[in-house]
Amino acid sequence: MKYTIIFLAFGVAHAASTLLVLSKSDTTLSIVDPSTLKVMARMPSGPDPHEVVASTDGKFAYVSNYGGGAYNTITVIDLVGRKTVGPVDLGALRGPHGLMFAGGKVWFTAEAAKVIGSYDPATQKIDLVLGTGQNRTHMIWVSDDLKRLITSNVSSATMTIIEKREGGGGRGPAVDWEETVVPVGRGAEGFDVAPGSKELWAANAQDGTISIMDLGAKRVTQTLEVSVNGANRLKFTPDGKLVLVSTLSGPELTILDAATRKVVKRVKIGRGAAGIEMNPDGSRAYVACTPDNYVVVVDLKKLEVSNQFDAGKQPDGMAWATR
Repeated sequence: MKYTIIFLAFGVAHAASTLLVLSKSDTTLSIVDPSTLKVMARMPSGPDPHEVVASTDGKFAYVSNYGGGAYNTITVIDLVGRKTVGPVDLGALRGPHGLMFAGGKVWFTAEAAKVIGSYDPATQKIDLVLGTGQNRTHMIWVSDDLKRLITSNVSSATMTIIEKREGGGGRGPAVDWEETVVPVGRGAEGFDVAPGSKELWAANAQDGTISIMDLGAKRVTQTLEVSVNGANRLKFTPDGKLVLVSTLSGPELTILDAATRKVVKRVKIGRGAAGIEMNPDGSRAYVACTPDNYVVVVDLKKLEVSNQFDAGKQPDGMAWATR
């Protein structure tokens, strides 16, 4: 008896991940191979780039052109073709800064206009604008269900929690947004929401403290005296166990244990730092050392610098793109 063995070949698609790094002085976006730390491509980012996000499919990047309120554009970059597509004109919404990609849309803050908004790449239109009434609305976080938005308001020393309410009952709009303003520390800018969305940690640059907020109660439950003066960004590791805080006013990256609320280590990285991005597997963090013109790689198991690379002068905002 003869047997015929048939081999079937299946095409397997592997996700390709890259690190995106902005250079403020060079006004460029670099695509970096995280395995080799080599810059694979560099494209114009528009003027004064500060933050960047990638679309969920990893095909496009969106860069906020800040200018301290002078500019009103978000630059779109084709990550597949590795070319700059052009700017999105935000009209009167000046000073775009914080960005997040959620629900197929680009969510942004416009600091000078004291608003948050969303841009739909499919229709190429801004489809939502909400005022905060707070000064320097700077960074933004959006929940997966798009029903909760949170912003930091640097000069007002507040966080704004914006929640979607549906059903006007014939006496109001079918969809409305309810805002709660929560006082935090002075200069609150960088913040992050812990995995599970029960807590928010905000770094207060002028006070050198961290405010911990119970998102259910919508109030600050604890203020940590951790000496992070000049704090720029704060970010949880993917497992929620560690919190990293960068500062432009000092040479160290502060690492805290999220459970004990204690500083576990201060890692020397340069003269100051801004943007923080994590490997999705939680093995490494990338920290943009803006004054030193390099990005350091921090081993999150050993809690020490393992490498550094050049992605342009004055690196700042970073993002992870998976395609």
